[in-house]
Amino acid sequence: METALTRLVGVRHPVVQTGMGWVAGPRLVSATANAGGLGILASATMTLTELEHAIRETRSRTGNPFGVNLRADAHDAAARVDLLIREQVRVASFALAPKPELITKLKAAGIVVIPSVGAARHARKVADWGADAVLVQGNEGGGHTGGIATTLLLPAVVDAVDLPVIAAGGFFDGRGLAAALCYGAAGIAMGTRFLLTHESPVPDAVKQRYLAHDLNGTVVTHKVDGLPHRVLRTELVDRLEHNGNLRGLLRALANARRFRRLTGQPWPTLIREGITLRRHKKLSWAQTIMAANTPMLLRAGLVQGDPAAGVLASGQVVGLLEDLPTCAHLIKNLVTEAEEVLRRNNPS
Repeated sequence: METALTRLVGVRHPVVQTGMGWVAGPRLVSATANAGGLGILASATMTLTELEHAIRETRSRTGNPFGVNLRADAHDAAARVDLLIREQVRVASFALAPKPELITKLKAAGIVVIPSVGAARHARKVADWGADAVLVQGNEGGGHTGGIATTLLLPAVVDAVDLPVIAAGGFFDGRGLAAALCYGAAGIAMGTRFLLTHESPVPDAVKQRYLAHDLNGTVVTHKVDGLPHRVLRTELVDRLEHNGNLRGLLRALANARRFRRLTGQPWPTLIREGITLRRHKKLSWAQTIMAANTPMLLRAGLVQGDPAAGVLASGQVVGLLEDLPTCAHLIKNLVTEAEEVLRRNNPS
């Protein structure tokens, strides 16, 4: 299925596996790439050295294009960009808009730059800076999310820029891909659907917990890190929702210490990243401190398999998922269904 996205990045199908922290590693990314989609490594939870190893392992598993998701506000963002250039990674995606000079440097090296945006004005800004495409996620998506539904946000962004637009938030099957293409998107991105695949590294018991939820099984909470965060409804999330702000700040400081030990980053580095995050996201100091919760709470749930001690990011689509397909099976069926839907509605 050829679109502006497949032509831009050199994949067979307009399906993107998002860069989910602790989940999108070499195994999942290479399986997506081998199935003809665009797999994205999640680097925010990796050190620079770990990212280098992950890129090389992914390349050993696939000869197809793949990408790396970077934090534009990371203290070593420039070094990570240099790594992508050295390793000739095909795509650099960003959760926050990267500085114009980083976009210029990546594009000069032939790397496709795809920032995520949450509004039409943000899409226009990064388009002016030279971005090659944009990814737009509606409220239905998991993890950090905005307040506008994909069905409204997507056409607004499509009309705002003359770039390939990737739609995320609420997609899980071929009908969704067909709908996104009809809206004018060049492809779709999925997180929860790829998290619940055979190649996902999430423990099987946790995957079954996801599959047990219905359409009311997620909640958008500010108690994880001070920002809107869509997660599964669990006992821990219920407790977080009822905890006071002081307890949340103390927990965040403890998680910051654990994250520092895990990554080996010195305190000054973590503090600089917190200040940069506060400036980019316009956070209060309390929200900035709470942001330290995110990596460790997600790790406890998604890596250690302990929902009682961690959170499980999830899109609303979790209530419609019933199986754990391979990435190859998922993408093949999704594209086949999309083609059938489009043919049925345009018989000529």
